[in-house]
Amino acid sequence: MSKTPEDPEHDWTRFDAMTPEERHAAALADPDAQPLTDADMARMKPTPRVSIIRRAFGLTQEEFSQRFRIPLGTLRDWEQGRKEPDAATRAYLLVIARNPTAVAEALDPAA
Repeated sequence: MSKTPEDPEHDWTRFDAMTPEERHAAALADPDAQPLTDADMARMKPTPRVSIIRRAFGLTQEEFSQRFRIPLGTLRDWEQGRKEPDAATRAYLLVIARNPTAVAEALDPAA
């Protein structure tokens, strides 16, 4: 991971010389990168990962967007972490994940 033309600003020489244990200890020593506690995890809202749902069905972003009537730009924003789905959308994604056939049939009864 040493300095490359694609990454001229970072010199990874020191990092490359560290053992995995030293890397772990250095990460834990960073006050801005502390692991989440059980309390942190309890207060966080679980969000269905749309990219995982989509990939589980073997669909492209375009196919998933069309099938479930989600604007393609919105889908991309969710997958790239620029935006989070609201509560109603999280529920919709959960239904898609659990019963995609019923959702597709409800949206397109002729199919």
